Amino acid sequence: MLFTLPLYDDAPHSGREVGTWGLIALCAIVFIWELGLRHGTDEAAFAYGMIPAVLFGHAELPSHLRAVAPWMTIFTSMFLHGGWLHILGNMLYLWIFGRGVETPLGLVRFLLLYFISGFVAAMTQAMVDPDSTVPMIGASGAIAGVLGAYLLLHPRGNVVTLIWIIIFVRLITVPAVILLGLWFLLQVLGALGSHGEPGIAVWAHVGGFITGLVLVTVLRPPHVPLFHPARTQAFRLAPRGRQRGPWG
Repeated sequence: MLFTLPLYDDAPHSGREVGTWGLIALCAIVFIWELGLRHGTDEAAFAYGMIPAVLFGHAELPSHLRAVAPWMTIFTSMFLHGGWLHILGNMLYLWIFGRGVETPLGLVRFLLLYFISGFVAAMTQAMVDPDSTVPMIGASGAIAGVLGAYLLLHPRGNVVTLIWIIIFVRLITVPAVILLGLWFLLQVLGALGSHGEPGIAVWAHVGGFITGLVLVTVLRPPHVPLFHPARTQAFRLAPRGRQRGPWG
């Protein structure tokens, strides 16, 4: 059994990443709203999730679920999540890698990268299976764009990662190029090997990640270089007693 979980990184942060924190707050608020719905996430997913067949006019929703125009669901779907693990996993990745991208790009450029990546991610998934009537929800497509941008900005940066192999449990610093490179490879392999399984939007991850790679080269300010140097040593045990995670 192998389990890995990134916890925090060593990229410089300004401490004023209002875009990252604002997106996390909005997703949390929407998730709380979902929990209070009579039919839970299912109702919100069909009303505000991106459904390819509806987006392209191949199908129509019942009148009571037509909350917004089909094109708007590309954006509203980014704030919906299907459960606690879904939102906690997405928000952890956004917190870890979003700050390292927002600090060098600034608020406006960061939000442009986030939402354009999310748009391309949704459209990629929709075009792969345009007749699908399964709602796509979640921020992972937009976050994939953030991961792509982070990879070019901080490839030699290190991410403290929990490694659990049977009885071996350690916190180890892993270079971002390895962690994010493997993540992207798994998405590509999953996309190529998938056969349209409901609930799996790996093509959205692929599309979002590639978009982030491209956009960061275009959107970064002139004084912001790519490939920032390493700030800590890779593949070492993280110091005990040092807590930098979002919960202390």
